[in-house]
Formats: sequence, structure tokens, C-alpha cells
Amino acid sequence: MSYVGIVLISHSSKVACGINDMIRQVIKDVPIETAGGTDENDIGTSIEKIRQAIKRANKGHGVLVFYDIGSAKMNAEMAIEMMETDDVTIVEAPLLEGAYTAAVESGMEKDMESVAAAVTKEFG
Repeated sequence: MSYVGIVLISHSSKVACGINDMIRQVIKDVPIETAGGTDENDIGTSIEKIRQAIKRANKGHGVLVFYDIGSAKMNAEMAIEMMETDDVTIVEAPLLEGAYTAAVESGMEKDMESVAAAVTKEFG
């Protein structure tokens, strides 16, 4: 199967895990990873957690990254820059709704550009 991976970044590990749980009620096979909270599990984000989540979610078909608020995007950009990869895209969409839509589209084995376009069309 060729699924686009998804990474959920939130300042709260509970939020990221909760969204993952909601998506998993419907979508089982798509690689979804969470990067919630700081390295000390406080409120915030961690570049290293984001990097590791991207690595785990990437099964060779690209990764779409969703985030909750501003500094999460900044840390995602830094993590991607450090990884020197071109198959990871940050998507501008609501964290829950955007990631859910992406998971459904990825579950239909669409390529990364098509999945991102579907999310953008819905929320852009």
C-alpha cells in the first residue's frame, strides 16, 4: 500500500493523541504520528519530537504535517530544514479537520500532491 504519512503537532500531547484517536476510529492503515508537547512533556513543541514523528510517518510516499498554533509551525519548519528532505509539506489547515481529511484521502492511496490539494481545496 502507498499511503502518505501524516504528522500531528500540538503544544499539548493530549491534543495530538486525542486527534490521532479520533482519526483511528475510521482510518486504520495510514501512518499517523504525533509530536505533542516538549521533550519534558510540558506545553510547547519539540523540534526533535517533530523530526522523529516525520521519520516514523514517512513510508516513502511523503508526509503532510499539521500543526495547532504559530510556534509549532516554526519548529516544524526548522525540523524539516534539519532533515534536508523534499518529501515533507506543512499544510495550512485546521489541525483536526485537515488531518482527518488528509487521512481519508491518503487512505485512498492518492499521492502527496493530491492529498494536499484536497485538504487545501476544503480548507484553503
